[in-house]
Amino acid sequence: MSTNERRVGTVSRGIRCPIIREGDDLATIVTESVLLAAESEGFELRDRDVISVTESIVARSQGNYASVDDIAADVRQKLGGGTVGVIFPILSRNRFAICLKGIAMGAKKIVLMLSYPSDEVGNELVSLDKIDEAGVNPYSDVLTLERYRELFGENRHEFTGVDYVEYYGNLIREAGAECEIIFANRPTAILDYTDTVLTCDIHTRARTKRILKAAGAKAVLGLDDILTESVNGSGCNSRYGLLGSNKSTEDKIKLFPKECRDLVLNIQKMIFDRCGKHVEVMVYGDGAFKDPKGKIWELADPVVSPAFTDGLIGTPNELKLKYLADNDFKDLSGDALKEAISASIKAKSDNLVGNMASQGTTPRQLTDLIGSLCDLTSGSGDKGTPVVLVQGYFDNYTN
Repeated sequence: MSTNERRVGTVSRGIRCPIIREGDDLATIVTESVLLAAESEGFELRDRDVISVTESIVARSQGNYASVDDIAADVRQKLGGGTVGVIFPILSRNRFAICLKGIAMGAKKIVLMLSYPSDEVGNELVSLDKIDEAGVNPYSDVLTLERYRELFGENRHEFTGVDYVEYYGNLIREAGAECEIIFANRPTAILDYTDTVLTCDIHTRARTKRILKAAGAKAVLGLDDILTESVNGSGCNSRYGLLGSNKSTEDKIKLFPKECRDLVLNIQKMIFDRCGKHVEVMVYGDGAFKDPKGKIWELADPVVSPAFTDGLIGTPNELKLKYLADNDFKDLSGDALKEAISASIKAKSDNLVGNMASQGTTPRQLTDLIGSLCDLTSGSGDKGTPVVLVQGYFDNYTN
């Protein structure tokens, strides 16, 4: 083996940064933080390294915030201020509770329709075993709150200890609205209660809107239709509205970042100007992975990455080394095996779809894969590394 051969593949590093405030020059701060980390830790940037910036500091630097009063004003103006069906929300104090508070402030009555046995991202209201035991068909049966309690009693979330049915009901009433809670999975079930609907699902929202409109609903909006423009000087998101928002204070949310393509291009240019390396840059939020124990799908943002440089467009194009070793070159070993596999990699086509030697590789968007890696690296707590540097991601066995 050559003494100068690379012995390390992909490396993901959390980069510490100062606390970001509204109006900060984020491109300069990110660039300086990455270069200082490289100097401190004794590594060098390379072409095709990926610098990833968490969406929260992007939105914070943009000052992209809104209050519950702003949400209420927009809901009242767009949905009339009467009875509103709020359907398919996720069960989250951080992600949805404060939005619900604003929504309820903008309506006279909320008919809250919860999907069951779990929400869209896997937060469980009641176990499937209990559903089976009760003889309930979640695809067709509509349960009132009374029937739900009769069958299943109180169910607290495994991780948070919150009974979301009680919590959301109290929150709506405290916001000044009447509240009725039902449980159903067919979007059209809400039309027996009201023809004015705010659908709060994330990844299935287009289908839900289509079904409701086809069934004759008078007004149908999604969370992505609320705060698409500034209300009374608030922040906004023209593309995603309230989707991707997080709780900031008890009365304020931080929205998903506004357009930030310029940010990633600026960081890319600054790095090139400083050290002559062509890096890729992306903004990332939630990763796209699922917890096997809690069964929670992490992706509560509308997308993993709202902005990225052009080199991150597409999916991996990889061969499966173990397939080559076990099949094409099963009679080889040592240097002969290494050389044969290296030759296969160098000769691979730009599109391996259908090639047996690529089976088992992950044909997901590069930004979804790298964003998941970055989300796991930075965490959501007190690590203080809102920027992640990924090196060697585009390497292969021949590098």
